Amino acid sequence: MVPALPPATLLPLAYTLAGCGLGTVSGLLPGLHANNFALLLAATAPALDAPPLALGCAMLSAGLVHTFLDVVPALALGVPDAAMAASALPGHRLVIEGRGREALRLSVVGSGSAVLLAVPVAVPLTAAMEVAYPTLRGWLPVLLVGVLIALLLTEPSWMARGAAAVAVALATGLGTVTLEMTPSGPLPAGGVLAPLFAGLFGAPILLDALDGGGIPPQADARIALERRATGVAAVAGTGAGAAVGYLPGVSAGVASTLALPFAGGDDPAREYLVATSGANTATAVFALFAFTALGTPRSGVLVAMSDVGVPARLPPLLVSVAVAAAVGVAGVLVLGDAALRAVGRLNQRALVGCVLVGLVLLSWGFAGGTGIVTFASATVVGFVPSRLGCKRVHLMAVLVGPLALGS
Repeated sequence: MVPALPPATLLPLAYTLAGCGLGTVSGLLPGLHANNFALLLAATAPALDAPPLALGCAMLSAGLVHTFLDVVPALALGVPDAAMAASALPGHRLVIEGRGREALRLSVVGSGSAVLLAVPVAVPLTAAMEVAYPTLRGWLPVLLVGVLIALLLTEPSWMARGAAAVAVALATGLGTVTLEMTPSGPLPAGGVLAPLFAGLFGAPILLDALDGGGIPPQADARIALERRATGVAAVAGTGAGAAVGYLPGVSAGVASTLALPFAGGDDPAREYLVATSGANTATAVFALFAFTALGTPRSGVLVAMSDVGVPARLPPLLVSVAVAAAVGVAGVLVLGDAALRAVGRLNQRALVGCVLVGLVLLSWGFAGGTGIVTFASATVVGFVPSRLGCKRVHLMAVLVGPLALGS
């Protein structure tokens, strides 16, 4: 007979499962970032009258499941015409080739591997960071300038590097102006990050896809990337997640772009998908360790947990991570293929139009009229990489640039 779990264990587990459900919903909503969703949870937490640890388990599991599920709308929406495949995102290129189901599984492999790799690595790395962090903090602006320069050098030509420099400059200027704002919208947790990222990374892709053919028929789900390359990309993504977990301003996409050239693979689209998915999920794990050991919340989820007074008790929080990872894997495999089929049957222009309206409403909800202006300005800047011929990842200078300048 299996012994019954004590109530003190059941309550965090119940909140973990509830958080997994919320993270599934938020991950499938286009334009809703896990950080914004976590801050909404923090704003409504007082009405729940629940123990802080249980609330923390819900927030953490919601954020982690979100990192698994957000690949579904990323692949299903904004697929351009085949003629534009060369400038499309790596995941969209696979969808255009009929390999969307494979792309979903590559993402699952990246995220799932990241959880398995990050937990044992985070223990000694966090111990080292406890010693090194004060020095690192003092040299942070110099380090971030180095990140931006290294990112420019990942471009294949001087023309592309010049285009990337323009994108970095514009994104830095946009971030310097907007991140100091404290707008308020109808939603209980406001801020400009939602309209900023929706404009930079959402609207331009969707607008370019207005005349696209949508999702073509998808082939089998077999992963074509060889095992060694998959493993190397997963390790690169986990390492990238470690950098993001301890360094403010650096995103999973930035860290993965810098890490992948060292992997030496010959299938960049598939490797990038594995690595960025892994980095996105590994960041949540490393940031949790940084939060419990250094007291530095490195993500919106952990800021929200700090705001509601979640105690830094690592064992129950790691149980939430394990449960959320299992739910995330199952969620992508169960819902991902169905989403590709459903979106493939819809009218592309109508779908894109509805999502764009949703992004505008989301921007207004988080930041009011300021959010609309921010969204529009960010959309203009968001077109720069595709029009000038460089990677979109340079737009993350919207966060890195102001931090490097000491803003």
